[in-house]
Amino acid sequence: MTTPHEALLPATRRALLHRIAVAQTEGRAPSLVAAVVRGGQAVWHGARTSVDGHGPDENVQYRIGSITKTFTAVLVMRLRDEGLLDLGDPLEKHLPGTGAGEATIAQLLAHTAGLAAESPAPWWERTPGSLRPELGDVLGEQPLLHPVGRRHHYSNPGYTVLGALVEELRGAPWEEVLRAEILERLGLRRTSAQPEPPSAGGWAVHPWADALLPEPLEDLGRMAPAGQLWSTTGDLARFAAFLARGDDRVLSAESVLEMRTPAAPAEAADVLEGTGYGLGMQIQRRDGGLLVGHSGSLPGFLANLTIGVEDDVAAVVLANCTSGPLLGAVGADLVRIVAEAEPRIPEPWRPLREVEPAALELAGQWYWGTHAFGLRVTADGLIALGPLTGGGRRARFRSLGDGTWMGLEGYYAGELLRPVRRPDGSLSHLDLGSFVFTRQPYDTEAPVPGGVDPEGWRGL
Repeated sequence: MTTPHEALLPATRRALLHRIAVAQTEGRAPSLVAAVVRGGQAVWHGARTSVDGHGPDENVQYRIGSITKTFTAVLVMRLRDEGLLDLGDPLEKHLPGTGAGEATIAQLLAHTAGLAAESPAPWWERTPGSLRPELGDVLGEQPLLHPVGRRHHYSNPGYTVLGALVEELRGAPWEEVLRAEILERLGLRRTSAQPEPPSAGGWAVHPWADALLPEPLEDLGRMAPAGQLWSTTGDLARFAAFLARGDDRVLSAESVLEMRTPAAPAEAADVLEGTGYGLGMQIQRRDGGLLVGHSGSLPGFLANLTIGVEDDVAAVVLANCTSGPLLGAVGADLVRIVAEAEPRIPEPWRPLREVEPAALELAGQWYWGTHAFGLRVTADGLIALGPLTGGGRRARFRSLGDGTWMGLEGYYAGELLRPVRRPDGSLSHLDLGSFVFTRQPYDTEAPVPGGVDPEGWRGL
């Protein structure tokens, strides 16, 4: 039996290698590399074929395209956490004159600002960034295609705007801020805006012949915050561990959780596919599990970073081809292979260090109307309320220190749970956002909204 930080079992490693081998062969990728993270540590690296005549390892750079957006989003969240902006601020407050100033920072992060998907022609991914030296060249004369905040419409220019926002509030170039505030603090020494050897060349693979065509390598200029970065499976494995757990040197666990919480309205196709978008992170419900992360592509390169939240397993997959292997599916499969072959070992149960009488008094069975709920006091100092049978609203609550408790998730996130006492000091009921929870169904001694029939329970 392995612990989370030990190497994977031989059968698991072979299954992972088989999956990327199939992806590389069937997708006809010149090379493909991958890594798996479990428990915050890289536990497996794999590669197929070669770069410059050598088998690529975890230190060979590939271009990661739109995974760059997640890095940019982290920089914006740091500004928020420092109080330099609010996610509800309109862009105009901090970066005037863009033509998209009514959109909020949160809407830009979630691709709901109504901006176009691409910058005006020519195709920005295959032409020099010098063609778009100013922000106006990226946004065009009419930046907004949709009403602000009404729909999710993926926008590369939106993240160019966010990069400009970072530069404005930090007073330094985006790349310089990125290096100082994320790359150096997380030890991502092989992540850079320009390729640093050893690095893979980008290729187009002929759709009807096993022939290659080199793709041009362009500096994206102003568009850099949307897709410029190069990185390795080693560095992205460390970045995935950060996105799963947070790191107070960069961003707290609470803020990272906020990034991977849905923030964009779901359209019909998204609902059917189980996909969504948070604040710089893609979200997918697959095989009953929650996957978060981001994909990336630029001419010559494909990239994917996938985190299985419940299983605490992440995967990184990189390839140097314009199209071919479906890396999102590969990443999800790598997470599934580890989760199924070596299920996560739960943390040992431990009792409370100190028993808080006021919290312990709340424990036990409660009723909202006729719905039975259980309230437990957990070892982390929280209380958890949830239905005793079937589905329903459940949440954990954190003490505010004044006898009340704040909801942390789901329907009750931010709602106040207030124990209400009788004149003699005994516990009468719980008030949760106007819902009254009582020790007995429709307790006649509690102020149940609408009152309780004085004749009580009866037969029919």
